[in-house]
Amino acid sequence: MSAAVKYTLGRVGLFVVVFVALWPVGMNIFLQLMLALAFSATLSFFLLRGWRDEMAGEMAEAAERRRAEKERLRSALAGDDQPTEDSPGDQRP
Repeated sequence: MSAAVKYTLGRVGLFVVVFVALWPVGMNIFLQLMLALAFSATLSFFLLRGWRDEMAGEMAEAAERRRAEKERLRSALAGDDQPTEDSPGDQRP
């Protein structure tokens, strides 16, 4: 499972747990939702740090792959890309 899915499910799970914990208090539902959101965000900052860091690492790797692919495509379009010797279809007689 990807780190982003784990982190998202963790955040949603914390929100649900806090919301259910506030249910017996008997307050306005909108106030209850706002408190659950604030408390779950604070808890996730501390409890889900590992998953957040893992997700950030995956996102950084994906961004680096996209940047490298973009540079490769730019150089190919500019004509700087040299044909490889293993692909005989690209070689001219």
